[in-house]
Formats: sequence, structure tokens, C-alpha cells
Amino acid sequence: MKNFITMSYPASWWRSLWREATPSGNGRVGAAIYGGVHEETVLLNHEDLWWGGQAPELPDVSSALPEVRRLLLEGEAPKADRVLPDALLKQGYQPKMASPLPLGDLKVFMPLRHAFRHYKRTLAMESGEVNVSWTDGDTRYERILFVSRTDDCVVYEIRKQGPKRIEANLLLQLHDKRDVRRQGVVFPELAETRSEGEFLYYAAQNSDGSDFGAVARVISRNGSIEAIPGGLAVKEADSVLVIMKLFARGERHTEWAQLKADVSGLDPSYSSLLASHAAEHGRLFGSVTFDLMAEGRELSNEELLRQAYQGETPDALVEKMWAFGRYLLISSSSKHGQPCHLYGLWCGDYDAMWAFHMVNENLQMIYWQALSGNMPELLLAVFNYMDKHMADFRTNASRLYGCRGIYIPAPSAPDSGLLKHTSPHIIHWTGGAGWVSQHYYDYYLHTGDIQFLRERALPFMREAALFYEDFFTLSESGYSVSSPSNSPENTPGNYWTKGVSMGTTMNATMDFAIAKELLTHLIEGAIAAGQYTEDIPKWREMLERIPPYQINADGAITEWMHPLFTDNYHHRHESHVYPVFPGTEVNKHSDPELFGAFVKAIEKRLVIGLKEQSGWSLAHMANNYARMGAGDQALECLEIVSRSCVMNNLITLHNDWRGMGIGVDMDWAPVQLDANMGWTSAMQEMLLFSIPGEVHIMPALPSRWTQGKAGPLLARGGVACEMDWDVTEGRLDITLRSTSGNKQIDVLLPATAVGVKGYEKFQQSLKAVSISETPLLLQVLLRPSEGMEALK
Repeated sequence: MKNFITMSYPASWWRSLWREATPSGNGRVGAAIYGGVHEETVLLNHEDLWWGGQAPELPDVSSALPEVRRLLLEGEAPKADRVLPDALLKQGYQPKMASPLPLGDLKVFMPLRHAFRHYKRTLAMESGEVNVSWTDGDTRYERILFVSRTDDCVVYEIRKQGPKRIEANLLLQLHDKRDVRRQGVVFPELAETRSEGEFLYYAAQNSDGSDFGAVARVISRNGSIEAIPGGLAVKEADSVLVIMKLFARGERHTEWAQLKADVSGLDPSYSSLLASHAAEHGRLFGSVTFDLMAEGRELSNEELLRQAYQGETPDALVEKMWAFGRYLLISSSSKHGQPCHLYGLWCGDYDAMWAFHMVNENLQMIYWQALSGNMPELLLAVFNYMDKHMADFRTNASRLYGCRGIYIPAPSAPDSGLLKHTSPHIIHWTGGAGWVSQHYYDYYLHTGDIQFLRERALPFMREAALFYEDFFTLSESGYSVSSPSNSPENTPGNYWTKGVSMGTTMNATMDFAIAKELLTHLIEGAIAAGQYTEDIPKWREMLERIPPYQINADGAITEWMHPLFTDNYHHRHESHVYPVFPGTEVNKHSDPELFGAFVKAIEKRLVIGLKEQSGWSLAHMANNYARMGAGDQALECLEIVSRSCVMNNLITLHNDWRGMGIGVDMDWAPVQLDANMGWTSAMQEMLLFSIPGEVHIMPALPSRWTQGKAGPLLARGGVACEMDWDVTEGRLDITLRSTSGNKQIDVLLPATAVGVKGYEKFQQSLKAVSISETPLLLQVLLRPSEGMEALK
């Protein structure tokens, strides 16, 4: 039941029902089920269907860079803030970010003979099946759907138990035009639906003149099918099976013919189609388990959320949120497809807010769970996306800053990698390529794929470093200067006024943290691959020029390493803590004093800036606390998310919308799945931290988690780790396995470990433990206590 979600009522968000729909997807196609009894809606999306993007030629404004730097040095940051944006505007640069376009709706109308009873909407995360069921008189009806990962189709079946037959009208049509955030949207044109025998054909025209649409085959058992305007009517059936394929771009008649042939070639059996899909989906979903032995797993989402609102999120909900974040990533990612964006494959708004790939935080958070969660193949979608846009990224670097290498703008969409958002805080944030480089190198560290390192990771990282080589200047003290700079979306304290943003600065701590990590990884990777070794002296020299981190009067790490800019705790981003998380440069063992300053920076954010938080920032903070060994605080952050930004379908929002006093105030509450994914990542961080050659077991276990099982989580260096613990019994069983070959690692045990069977002389750290592809069991004795949370 921990991988099973139950809802007691249908989607209910007025005029935006799609928000509370139940999602299913195969990494390319998404379906969201509203759950209506009489009038059902299945929202359909395709990863390649976007619209409205405009990508004119990016003007060369790099000649304005010296003026920006001069103004910053003279303390005229507000003037510097507008130089590059105004230069672009003066040259007529007016790009537009593309947005995902809902493909359409499958509508199902069924008569209701009596008022419904025993309603239920469920999601089986292990298979991706969504089920809506109810009782009408003495007959039980259910509609069940999944999106096949193996056959790339939507499979939907209507079933019944009882004397009454199935009567249903099925229509394919344009998505509900009421789902708009603002007026003035020009909707897709030339929408049409045709029927022919048991086939439904639907198409409409995108703004670029291309068609999109679907073909559905409707198969009735022991019933009849007849054409009706816009659809098909099924009468007196024992069951109805719908098999549907989608297309995102093409000429409708050509696509219809091809999809009809494809659908006709599939076995018209729900169970047969499910079997192949469930095996592949289940392979990914089941590659890691997380079991807290929670009570109340049979309760509905609504009941579990009601408990969370009383102050303590039930472990059953904690488990389900971990599984749901995992499920969402699997359902919205495939190794050959697009990366998951903030709405996944379930966007129902024609003009959705922030529906793009955002690399100053959000894309990374979506994929943090993938590697430790033993799903590295899902990250390939990110790398394919980045590699595809390399020419545009080089153009950005050259024409904005006169630099070689690559500049990745914070937001982008599949149609173009050029800078599309010309706000100062976007233009002046230069860390995108460096931060994405972390994922490239981490993929190598977790998988050991040396070919990937040579052919994809190092070439990408080298271009990211080339930008820094040209962009950084030298101060009189000999240290690098990053100017202009932005600490993602924050405004320094000496410029901060409520409602006013001014983020153009110098020497954001994050800039140097990213550059330091990138250069360190490049040197390590070049040595390991025997590639680009001639550049190592240059990279080492660049490393030596990066200034040391600074600590302010509060004992916290400064967000800007320059005296002209003071700290501002009232913000949701936590970028300056990058060296602790998501980086691995600083931990409590490597530099306790510096580590403590990073801890203080996060504590200041939560206590002083709670009203400035969001769903995803609280999830990020949970990851930070987990990396800092503070499991109870990490869990508290997740509990706050559950009370402020989680809907009844467990999908997360950017902000609370009800005046509850948690998070930023906005006149809209955008869907943002990154908090779902960040929740999953945080729970994995509580159980495992790793650097090559070193594995930390349960570094931040919350005191409430007295027993459980988890794994195999994947550690850097290619080590699979499983844990089975019971604090009340004083027992922790650790199973370690190398994913390739023999190796030696250090194993750091939780603070409450008091012994290991077979080790006469106990130490908190087991040095040079030999592991192979044959599992090694370590039986650890624990000091029974109320908690195992590591001391800060």
C-alpha cells in the first residue's frame, strides 16, 4: 500500500481541474485523469508539443560589458542593472519563451442512473495505472488507464461488475479553453474530430502551421459502436477498451494514417499491453525501495493530509511522497526524450507560468534523486537537451559577454537555447553551464562510464570552464572577480526593499563555488580519462585564483564575497550553500569550522525568511539539512511543505494560496513538480552521503524513523547500499555491493553505532573495506536511543 495512492473525491480546483488530476506517463506522453463520474476528462500531453516561441537573432551587446563593470565598481549597481537589458532592447531584441501546449482532451460521458456511492480514485505507482471507480445502484463501474512505456500509447478501459451494461460517449477535442491564466490567448485553430468505424481521429493546428493530434481505437465487448458528432457512442457493452496514439507535429492526414496502422497492430488486450509496460516501468520504479514500516498506508491522501495539518506528517504520507516523486520523474523522463520541466507531462494551462527548463535551481532539483535513486539513465534526457543546444549556448557567451565557451541562460525551452528572458537577474547569472556540469560528472562518478566521461562529460565541462577563463577578471589582490554577478534571484540586503528586486552584483559566492567544483572535477576527470591533460596547469592556476569563502558577523557564510553587497536572509534561494549541497566540497569532517558557517546560513534562512519560502525552497532546505546531518530539521522542512504546498493528488505547488502565513504571497499558485522531486531526494540524502571512496551511512536519520528498509541506493564510486534497521533492537544491517569490479571504500557509520560484528576494534569509520560484485553484509550494533540523528 505504500506505493498506492487513494483519493476520496475527484479533481476539484475550480476552473483549473487539471491541477488536481491524477498523472500517468511514459516519459514522452502524459495523461491526467480528472475523475468525474458522469463527465470524465483525460488531459493529453506530448513532450514535443510546444508553442509560441520566438527566437530572433541575438544581438552582440558584449561591448557594453566594461560599462557594467565600471558602474559596479563605483557603487552604482542599480545603474549597472539595466545596461545589458537596455542594450538588447535598443537593438530590437524581443524573443519569447515557448510554452507547452496541451494536446487535447479525451472526454467520456456516462449516464448516472442513481446518485453515485463508494467513489474512489487511485494510482498504483508500481505500474502507473490510474483507476476511477464508483457504484451506481447495484453495478460497480471502473475506468482504468496507463500510458505504455513499451508501446508508446495510452491504454484506457471501462469495466463493470453487476447487471447494468456500459453506455458511454467518447470524444476527442481541443483542451478546455477556460484553462488560461490571463486573457488574450489565441487558441489553436482548425480543430476537427472524425470517426470511422471504431476509430476516432483528432487534430488541430499549432501557431507555426503544423498539426498535432491523436488517433484512438475504441473496442467494445458485446456492445455496439456508432458515430456521434465529435466522437463515438458505445451502447450495451460489457467493457470498452481505448488504445490511443498521439502526434506532436506533422500533417494530420499523413499522421492519422500512420497512427491508425500503429494502433491496429497492437494487441487489443488491456492485460497484454499492461504486462510489457509494467515490466519496464516496474524495473525503474522498483530499482530502489523505501519502507518505514508506517501505519495508515490504507488511508486516503485527504485523510493523511488532514493529519499533517495537525502538526506531524504521518510516516505513511512521508513514504508515499517519496514514492510519488520517484514515480513522477519516471513518468515524465525517458533516456531518448526531453527532460522533465516544472509541469512534467501534465500541463493543462494554455499560458502556464514558469513552464520551462530552469537551471538556476529547478531542473537540477528535479533530477537530484536520479543517481542515488538508482535511475541514472533518466539523466540522459538532460544531457541530450544540453548537447542539442550547444551552438546557441556558444552564441550566448560570445554576444552577451564576448567570451568563448558556453553560457546557459537560466530558463530555456526545447525550441532554442538562446537567451529568451532579458531580465537583469537572468542575464547576469552565469553559473548555468557550471552547475549542469555537476550532473555530467556525477553521472560518471556513480556509473563509472569512462566512455561517457571522455565523449560527453569532459567536452561539455571544458567549454563551461572556457567561459570562466575569459569572463573572470583579476583584482589587485590577485583573486578572480566575477562581474556582473547574481546570486539566483536574491537582492543584497543593502539594496533590499519589500517588492523591489535588484540582483546585479559582484562576486556571488555561488559563482566561485561552481567554478571551483568545475575546475576540480575537470582536473580529476582529465587525469582519469587521459584527455585534455595539457589544460591541467591552466585549470590549477584558475583554481588558485578563486577567493576563499567569507563569514559574516552572524557567523554565516556570506552570499556575496564583496564589501559593496550585504547579506539578505529574506529569500527562498539558498545558492551560497552550494559547497555543502548540492556540491560535496565542504562537510563536517573536511572543515568543521567552515561547515558550521554554512549551517548557520541555512538556519538564518528558515528562521528569518520563512515567509519568503516556496514549496521547492523548503524541499531544497530539507536536502541542505540532510547533508548537514540534521535529520529532524530536514523532516520538519518536508512537513512544512505538506501543510502548505501539497494538493490532494500530492502534486506540489510553488506557493500556498490561502493566506496560511508560509511562503511568498502571489496572485497565482503555479504547479511546480520540483518540490515533489526534491522531497524524494531529501529522504535519500538522510540515508546516504558519498564521495568517491567514502560512503556515509544514515548521516541524518530523523529520530522518528526508528525502523525501516531502503535501497539499493547508489553511491559515488559505483557502490550499491542497502540498509535494514531497528533502533529499538539496536540493529543496523548494511549490504554493500560494487556495481563493477573490486574496490576498497571507507564506511562512515551513524553516530549511534557502537560495534560491528567481526570487527574486534570498533571505529566510527571502517577503513579500506573490500567490496566486490558479491554483496557484503555489515552487521552494526546501535546504541538504543530515541533517535539516530547525527550531532552537528
